[in-house]
Amino acid sequence: MNLQSMTGFARAVSDHDGAAIAWEVKSVNGKGAEVRPRLPPGCERLEPQVRQAIQKRFARGNFQAALTLGRGAGAQAVPIVNEAFLKDLAGLAQRLQEQFNTAPATADGLLALRGVLEVPDAIETEEARASLDRAIEATLDKALEGLEQARLAEGKALGSLLSGHLDAIEALTLRAEADPSREPSAIRERIAEQVRLLMDASAGLDEARLNQEAAFLATKADIREEIDRLKTHVASARTLLSGGGAIGRKLDFLAQEFNRESNTLCSKSNAATVTAIGLELKAVVDQFREQVQNLE
Repeated sequence: MNLQSMTGFARAVSDHDGAAIAWEVKSVNGKGAEVRPRLPPGCERLEPQVRQAIQKRFARGNFQAALTLGRGAGAQAVPIVNEAFLKDLAGLAQRLQEQFNTAPATADGLLALRGVLEVPDAIETEEARASLDRAIEATLDKALEGLEQARLAEGKALGSLLSGHLDAIEALTLRAEADPSREPSAIRERIAEQVRLLMDASAGLDEARLNQEAAFLATKADIREEIDRLKTHVASARTLLSGGGAIGRKLDFLAQEFNRESNTLCSKSNAATVTAIGLELKAVVDQFREQVQNLE
């Protein structure tokens, strides 16, 4: 399976018996698959099908699906004004103006309110309505195909970026592992120097006890476990990327693990070179996690 980004846009249009059908669908990052259809008056019946079509095809993302339905000049229906409703709205606007000094209502503003203008249903039979519904759903399917291709194209680019970040994380991990400060001879020299400094500062200190404490601190500062875990996480992330599919949540968890290990590496480091590597590692991990947020 290929990787998908959670961001994309597509548009599809068709014509059915003089009716111009246009769908615009777009998606952005989201924890689940949340769908917000925007349907013209008279098409609200299609909302369940729209949600189902999107959630069946995509695992994650916040989706907007907007349908525009136009008719040819010969099929245009004359809008009917709901005069009773308009009168009620005008009276309410007048009362609000008198009580709260609001701006006076305008005719075009009142007419733009939902329910004031009613467009007669131009579909005369259930058979014609069902035929139009099928055309609308078919056009939506084309739009969703386009959206999927857009998400796949961006997902491919994201996969390359994430692979590059993993290469950088692995390289920095190996640099930390091979850093000369981790050599036993360097550690012994560092401990001996610390003991000498303390003994010079206070002649009453027990040298044997100081050596024990220094060795204990050196053991606590060892970063072997962090390096091993970083290598394991890199291998796991590469396996997920190669498998594809909806792996965004799993990679986000690994990004958190990367961050935890890099923080621990910095806190345990007793050498400036390893600390510098740890800080660079944290920067790459942040970049990795930022890109993961865009992945389905």
